Amino acid sequence: MPTPILYESHCHTPLCKHAIGTPAEYATMAETRGLKGIIFTCHCPLPDGISAPVRMAPEQYEDYIALIATTRDAFASRVDVRLGLESDYYPGVEPWLEKLHARHPLHHVLGSVHMQVPEYRARFFRGDWFDYQQTYFTHLAESAETGLYDTLAHPDLVKNEAPAAWNFARIQPFIARALDRIAATGVAMELNTSGLQKAIAEINPSPAVLRLMRERSIPVVLGSDAHNARRVGDGYANALRTLQAAGYTEISFFLDRKRQTVPIPAALASLI
Repeated sequence: MPTPILYESHCHTPLCKHAIGTPAEYATMAETRGLKGIIFTCHCPLPDGISAPVRMAPEQYEDYIALIATTRDAFASRVDVRLGLESDYYPGVEPWLEKLHARHPLHHVLGSVHMQVPEYRARFFRGDWFDYQQTYFTHLAESAETGLYDTLAHPDLVKNEAPAAWNFARIQPFIARALDRIAATGVAMELNTSGLQKAIAEINPSPAVLRLMRERSIPVVLGSDAHNARRVGDGYANALRTLQAAGYTEISFFLDRKRQTVPIPAALASLI
């Protein structure tokens, strides 16, 4: 049997109200797929009811901490279960997040811009999809510059909000400028395998964006964005080969909020 070395770095729990299955089921799938560990990164609570239907409530945060701790104990000899968080970047919410992140030690903090949530759209959508795409990438760069995050999740997610309005050649200069800003911070970016299930069925970010990231030496973290147990570690081998095709030689993950790296050939060999 190959020696496990990789982690699932992006997955959820039912506390977010749109994921199913227990953390134990997710951890079991991580073991089945030959992963060394799994880092739960459920959607963080936000103040003032922002996108409340798709995240845990502020008063549930301690329940989340306890749920992951219980799972970690149950799998101590089998899978390395870690506590992380997916925290939305929403201009003005930074002080809330800073306090939230400090409440408990976290292993991996994902930064997300969810342009589809009603509060975000009400504030920033002005009827022009190209303008909205530019705003998204500006906020993605701003999120890296806050210092709040280790990794930026699903970094071209906005392409799925209005697929017919997505023109990569047109938006590419704005993406490149955002990536320049992100590269200057040292923050990693995610290769999210759930993109294959979106309206534009390709990895997230696309191979074209991955090449732009590689040109700027931006580290990449692999995540499935699992909202059910069967998707834990899903598509990792193909994602790693896609990274190689873009010029990457290593893959990253975070423990204790410190970036670890593994050569891609070793990562591929470790998978079941």
